Amino acid sequence: MQLYHHPYSLDSQKVRLALEESSIDYTSHHVNPITGKNMDPSFFRLNPSARLPVFQNGSHIIFDTIDIIQYIERIAVFTLGSEKVTLSSQEVIEWMQRIQAWDPKYFTLFHIPEKYRFTVSKFIRRVVIARMADSPDLASSYHMKLDEVYETEDKLRDPDVLEQSKEELNEILDVVERKLNESTYIAGDEFTLADVVLIPVLARIVLLDLEEEYIRSRPNVAEYWNVVQQRPSYKKVIGKYFSGWRKYKTLLKTWCFVRIRSMLRRY
Repeated sequence: MQLYHHPYSLDSQKVRLALEESSIDYTSHHVNPITGKNMDPSFFRLNPSARLPVFQNGSHIIFDTIDIIQYIERIAVFTLGSEKVTLSSQEVIEWMQRIQAWDPKYFTLFHIPEKYRFTVSKFIRRVVIARMADSPDLASSYHMKLDEVYETEDKLRDPDVLEQSKEELNEILDVVERKLNESTYIAGDEFTLADVVLIPVLARIVLLDLEEEYIRSRPNVAEYWNVVQQRPSYKKVIGKYFSGWRKYKTLLKTWCFVRIRSMLRRY
């Protein structure tokens, strides 16, 4: 089984947490979207949307995050047996879908300093144009990605886009806060795939230095966040890259790559 992913990708974190919690072996392929590696023709042919993650098991390729997580769950049931692992309840599935419906893209970008955001966006545009020239048979798909980059830049000029994203996030966290008043985890007293989908959202909030506003202001969510950070899966998938000083190392490495390649005009 092959997983194409990157630590920066929220959906990649969700899938990796599911894999680690299920103790399923897989081959990891890092594809950094900020440096445009997801635009390389080999990956683009595999997934023309260029989005992460992509899960491949033989000839079976899955792009949708929830579909991947549920596929992993079925593998775990088949491998370990139904006595040890059971399929998610309807409540868990509904929680997963509700959390997944929130798109972190604009929320994240709005909270990144404009100078960094502009530099990366400009770099990605030039990467797409360069790949288009290298692979003319994929030109139409690359044109669509280029249009998507411009659309993103336009939406970032609209403050209403951020307000809507914040409102949707607050609604989810308010419901989670009330639920955690009744149970240890969001779908009961056992850790489930619903928690797997929520944890990266909280991690993204912390990465953006918004913990006080969105997590600490909700006592149950704050306590929950302290608990889930102790899980081995969290430490391996997220903590390894973003806990404490590690986040500066992870981000600096990518920023230096983008700046150097931009100066050398190597896309």
